[in-house]
This record gives sequence, structure tokens and C-alpha cells, in this order.
Amino acid sequence: MGERALARVREEFVDRALALPASVVERAGAGDLTTRGTADVAAVGKTLRDSGPDLLIHSAQALVLIGAVFLIHPLLGACLVLGFAGILTATRWYLRRARDAYLEQGAATSELAEELTSTASGARTVEAFRLERRRVAANREAVEEARRTRMRTLFLRCVFFPSLDFSYALPVAGVLLVGGHLHFQGSLSLGAVVAAALYMRQLENPLDHLLDMVEQLQSSGASFARVEGLARAPRDERGVTAEPADDVIEVRGARFAYPGGPEVLGGVDLVVRPGERLAVVGPSGAGKTTLSRLIAGIDAPGEGTVTVGGVPVVSLTPERLRRQVVLVTQEHHVFLGTVRDNLLIAEPGAEDAGLWAALKAVGAEWVSALPEGLDTVLGADAYRTSGPQAQQLALARVVLADPHTLVLDEATALLDPATARHTERALAAVLEGRTVIAVAHRLHTAHDADRVAVMRGGLLTELGSHDELVAAGGEYAALWRTWHGAPAPR
Repeated sequence: MGERALARVREEFVDRALALPASVVERAGAGDLTTRGTADVAAVGKTLRDSGPDLLIHSAQALVLIGAVFLIHPLLGACLVLGFAGILTATRWYLRRARDAYLEQGAATSELAEELTSTASGARTVEAFRLERRRVAANREAVEEARRTRMRTLFLRCVFFPSLDFSYALPVAGVLLVGGHLHFQGSLSLGAVVAAALYMRQLENPLDHLLDMVEQLQSSGASFARVEGLARAPRDERGVTAEPADDVIEVRGARFAYPGGPEVLGGVDLVVRPGERLAVVGPSGAGKTTLSRLIAGIDAPGEGTVTVGGVPVVSLTPERLRRQVVLVTQEHHVFLGTVRDNLLIAEPGAEDAGLWAALKAVGAEWVSALPEGLDTVLGADAYRTSGPQAQQLALARVVLADPHTLVLDEATALLDPATARHTERALAAVLEGRTVIAVAHRLHTAHDADRVAVMRGGLLTELGSHDELVAAGGEYAALWRTWHGAPAPR
């Protein structure tokens, strides 16, 4: 029963994690979700497996021993019950403090896991920018916080369990005193008094186990609260039944600010026509990535609307949204499994010919050179893909998904410039007729686009074709001259 219950907890955790909005997952961090799904679920599982049988066995033992003392003499039984006052006092003191302490410990453990995960996954960046001291300091701070919270729970246990050991002596002393008095009065034999005292000593074992379970339940209860916390996480209110009338994307008066931060979009108006290739350029912090996230339905605008075919993007169900708009960033992930498994995620029914065509479209011919081709296993203990290879697999998944609108946010950043331009042009050919919105720092992407949108300070400052904006001599023209160092090619 315990294993079945644990299996349900794990399955529900995965279901809830996958149902969370991407923005919530990003704010939580991989370390926090990993800790909840491993350490916290394991703590809950241990309790589910062991607590039921242990509770039944040790409760029965305790009741039999208490009943035996009452049978010897009711007055001795009353002494036994009164002697439990110390145990009850210690337990109440512990319970008032334990839950918060274990919740704090779990949060600190998650923060430590997040720091370690981010440092390990960004090892190359840490090395390239000489961030070792900063990362060591951040990890040391997380370790110290985890140590502090563990010391707090350890202190609670160090007070609780010695208090119990002392409290066990009180009922025995009461039984001996009252039993001795009854014996001298001739109301009770010496053997009965000794038997009652021995029963009291034997009672320590089941009580120890039961109270140890109280401590375990506090720890696992805090873990269960963290696991169940996913159910209370903010969720998107999606599920509109209306279908988009067409593939026109309209951004009207869109404003957005991240929690606790300044406004990063200050009222953007933009219409993207079906089949159009739009490049979004501008300096860092201009709001390009934020705009792409709004168009992809990951975040909702604080003010204004973002619609596709007249339907708000954020109101579409996840399944309908992914058929309509797909966002690809420079962040990528290779799942443990074969190359085929990693591609079939996007289109489970795809044939091998379709998989090879998608790989060819993104320049991933290296797959054909692998020992087992599509059946080559990828992962830390198998074939390890490089950053550009992983990015090509992500782009191949997009080709297979074939969305109406593709949003590329530096999706080819890890590729060298020549390969990136070749890949982007190949994607454009494969996705002919689809809308492509590309956030770019390499201006050849803007040159190849139908229109270019220039952003600065959260505002859309220029909009037009490459030639029109170069001829206008504005901000885009200055960017082009700085980047290219020559007149725009025709």
C-alpha cells in the first residue's frame, strides 16, 4: 500500500510540474524542483512505507502494557497516566517549533541545490568570465544557510529526546512510590509492585518508537507540504474554446514588468502578418526577449493585449498554443535517450524519413556519422552532444512540430556565423509560409527578414524593411554601419 501511495505521489508531482506555467518553473529554478521531486518525495515515501505497520505494532504494545498496569492496580495505572505529563509537555514544545524548522530546512536545501546546479551547468561561463570567486561565495552562503537550518532542527531533537528520557523515569518513580505505600499497607504484594515497575520500563520501547515517529512525521510532513505546494502554485487560466480566425499576431499597447522590477515594455504596438519574417533588433535590455515571451504566451502583458487570430495568446490551452506558436531560445536540452527519442518529442508519429529531413534542414548531418545513427543513445554516460549539436536538435524538433508561428530568440547563438546564417535560411525554406519572428544580435538575420523592428528602452522605435531603415538613416542604419562596416548588400 505504501509503495502504491508513493507511486501516486510521484506521478502527481510530475503531472503538476509539467502543468506549471513556464514562467513559474523558471522562477522556482531547477534545483528547487529537483529537491522537491527527489529528497522530499523520498522522505514522504519512507513514512508511507514504514509508519503504518510501526504505528500499529507499537501502539498495540503500549496499550497492552498500560492495560497490564491498570489490571495490577487502578491506582498504579493512574500514576502511570499522570506521569506522562512530562512526555506531553516535551512533545507539545517540539511540535510547535518543528514544522516551521523543517520547512525552512527544506527551502535552504533547495536553494543550495539551485546554486550548485546553476554553477555546474554554467561552468564554461563561470570560467570564461572569471566568476569563480563570486560563485564560491554564493555557494558558501547557501551552504552556511543550509547548515544553520539543519542545526536548528538538530537543536530541537537534542532537547526533545533527552527530555523524553527524563520523562520516562517519572511514571516509574510514581509507580514505585505509590506501589510501596500500598505494599506497606498490605493492599499490594511486592511482586505486583515490581511487575508494574517492569511493565513501565518495557513501555519505554514502544513509546520511543512512537515518539520517534512523531519526529519523522514532522520532517516528512514538511516534505509533503513542499511536494503538495506545486498544487498551489499560480497557474494559467487557459482553456478558451474559440479558435483563432487566422494567424495574424497583434500586439496592442503591451506593457510588462517582472515581479519586483521596473517596467521593461512601455506600450508596444505591432502587427505580424501570416508568413512574414520579422527580425527584432536592439541593444541589450531593450525588451526584445520579453516581447518574444509575450508573443509565445509564456508571460501575460500587465496591460494591453497579445492576440493571434483575434484570440488572446495566454488564453489558449497549452496544446493549442504549441501548435500555434513555438519559442526557441539559446537555452537547449538533450533528453536522456536516443536521437530518435529526442526528435519524436515534437511529433510522435514522424517516420525516419521525416526525422532525417528535419536534421538536414538544420545542418545536423553529424547524426549520420554516429555509430547507430538515430538510435545512438545521448546522455552523460553515452554520446555527449556539444552545445551547437544540442541546439541543432532543438531546431530539428521545431521543424517537426511545424507551428504556425516560430519565435527564435538567439536560437542559433551557439553556431558559428556562417553555419547560423545557413541554418536560418534552411529553416526559412523548410518553414515556407510560416511566420518567423527572430530576435537577433547578428544583423544578417535582419537583412534577410521581410521587416525589421527596432526596440530601445521597452519601446518600438523603428519598423520597416532593411533597405527602408538603412535609407532612413536612423538607429537601425547606425547599428548596421557599426556591425557591417559597409553599405547594405542588395
